[in-house]
Amino acid sequence: MAAAGLIYRLGVALAIGLLVGTERHWRERGQPAGSRTAGIRSFALAGLMGGVVAALVGSPGMAPGTSPDWSAALLIGLAFLGFSGALITFRLRESIADDSFSVTGVFAGQATFLLGAMAVRGDLITVAAAAVAMTAVLAAREGLHGFVSGITWIELRSAILLLSMTLIALPLVPDRSIEALAGLNLARVWKLAVVLAGVSYVGYIAVRVLGNAAGLLAAGAATGLVSSTAATLAYARAARAGTAPARALAAAALAAGCVAMLRTAALAWAVAPAMAWPLLPALGIAGAAQGTAALFLLLGRRDIGAVADNAVVAAPGNPFELRAVLQIAGLLALIELLAKAAAASLGAAAVLAVAAMSGLADTDAVTLSMGSLVPESFTSEQGALAVVVAVASNTVAKSIYAISLGTPRYAALYAGPAAVSLLLAAAMLLAGW
Repeated sequence: MAAAGLIYRLGVALAIGLLVGTERHWRERGQPAGSRTAGIRSFALAGLMGGVVAALVGSPGMAPGTSPDWSAALLIGLAFLGFSGALITFRLRESIADDSFSVTGVFAGQATFLLGAMAVRGDLITVAAAAVAMTAVLAAREGLHGFVSGITWIELRSAILLLSMTLIALPLVPDRSIEALAGLNLARVWKLAVVLAGVSYVGYIAVRVLGNAAGLLAAGAATGLVSSTAATLAYARAARAGTAPARALAAAALAAGCVAMLRTAALAWAVAPAMAWPLLPALGIAGAAQGTAALFLLLGRRDIGAVADNAVVAAPGNPFELRAVLQIAGLLALIELLAKAAAASLGAAAVLAVAAMSGLADTDAVTLSMGSLVPESFTSEQGALAVVVAVASNTVAKSIYAISLGTPRYAALYAGPAAVSLLLAAAMLLAGW
């Protein structure tokens, strides 16, 4: 490599050390000089040292994927061990003096040395990205510690389960149509279950973060990310119990319905964009109608904060319980099989009956199942119509729940806008077709 190129790479190695060292030095800026193991100068020298060692063993700028030079790797490894030994010795003395058990400074110094070596022998863009990412993680200590301290065991277990579903279970599930299961593709069903559980978990976190403190409208909208049906039921019971005015509770339920409409459109777009195009205007206007009604009901209510504090907002269950995940996957597989069987024996119109029955409880399973069958088994128009039928069935069911479980005022304030939103969606759908 030309001298100019080598100087440039060594400069990058030095810059990496300066970047990491700035964060490290800033964190201990209140300490007197000579009381810290490594500051901005030490980390700058660590990065440059790694670059110099890599330059001394030759073959700088090795392209990614190139076979490694084992002798060079051995020499860099020995230099790294020597550097680590010196760093650990001084860090141990500092830890004894400060009565500290943190090893972050040691790992940061070692990573800086290795990134300096990579700057000479590897891809500069990759090295720079890694250096920035490492510095960002180091600088986010307080935020990360606060985040971890606020996580419950259920949420941690849920994240581990999600990763296991995606990275362990999914590669093991056969990605082909299985004749013994009526042509069902288990990998496709499992992917849909992961998507649905992931979206529900976002809503779970939103409800936990917002709670009642952000007001009924925000809490209702967040609950709609999980289940607008559950929100409607919870607010109906709260209205009957008198924990909050029916007007405010109906507004929260309508806000949940608005978000649920948009959520259905987003899921349809994620699995089958061709099916989603006819749905977007209809679901968009229906969601806008319910959202507008929710805002109208809350106009003039200056006491909405107090109302929210006194209301009962039911937090959704953890969507990553293993039983819930298996139930989601089973429901998706069942609806897909029923839709295929209905279409094969009774025609495509029979699929609408399946969608209507499924929509009484939930629209997500229908949306994902129909999206996975377009265009193999159904046209995009047929899939969109099935989703609309499920949404209509779900909206009617929620109105029935509001009437039977809530007060007459709550039922009227909810069911009226819900019916208008369905009419607008139907009109938009017919106009588009």
